[in-house]
Amino acid sequence: MSALQNKIDFAALVTVRMANSNGDPLNGNRPRTDYNGFGEISDVCIKRKVRNRMQDLGNKIFVQSNDRCDDGFGSLSERASATMKNIKDRETYQKTACETWLDVRSFGQVFAFKDTKGMSVGVRGPVSIHQAVSVSPVEIESLQITKSVNGEKKETKDDRASDTMGTKHFVRFGLYEIKGSINVQLAEKTGFSDEDAETIKECLRTLFVNDASSARPDGSMEVVKLYWWKHNCKDGQYSSAKVHRSLKVRQKDETALPTSLDDYEITLDNLDGLVPDVIEGV
Repeated sequence: MSALQNKIDFAALVTVRMANSNGDPLNGNRPRTDYNGFGEISDVCIKRKVRNRMQDLGNKIFVQSNDRCDDGFGSLSERASATMKNIKDRETYQKTACETWLDVRSFGQVFAFKDTKGMSVGVRGPVSIHQAVSVSPVEIESLQITKSVNGEKKETKDDRASDTMGTKHFVRFGLYEIKGSINVQLAEKTGFSDEDAETIKECLRTLFVNDASSARPDGSMEVVKLYWWKHNCKDGQYSSAKVHRSLKVRQKDETALPTSLDDYEITLDNLDGLVPDVIEGV
């Protein structure tokens, strides 16, 4: 497969309804927000979901979560060691890693394990994804929950564990925008191809497939639109910033609390010679 030859920019509009879009472990796992109340989803969280979708589509990935491990290795070090046996130089190491794992040639990776004998190998990936931010401030609600069953066997039948208290947090409704780009110069270095770009597109379109949990019930998070700009040259006809700004999402009534996608107006500025594919999400 030949490396990508056309720069790509993309943006996805995501709705969140009665779900924890991305919990903050330093804040009681409340959905992430900035100081002005706008919801946030970290780029790390988005890349995790993209990696999961890569796996679902039959691709080999390096950074696997424990519950999705499909090759029997218990750590990144073990996975790297099994593939990189007897490789001594950085160039061959980088090339082999990129050829083996789609997420490495997409997002890059740092390999600094004991078996590299002090050799740190870094790969810069062509796919960059921004932190997602909601278009409007989000309303976060919390529910107190209890567990009224005994988790451990008690010494006597009269013993009974007290109810365990907990809290669940969720965004009532939010519209988030995910932005990203694919750089041709870095794609040439990692071997990232047009076919890989199509895989990224499909992963973004179906980002929340097989992602359900108690915090994110099935259907509570949805990619409603994916905008995909493919330039006619390596460096791009326009800057990524200008391309992303061409997608405008505005709340129709800023005094009201948005409850659905219908509360927003979505427009695209014309960029001469660059028309995006507009794809329905899942």
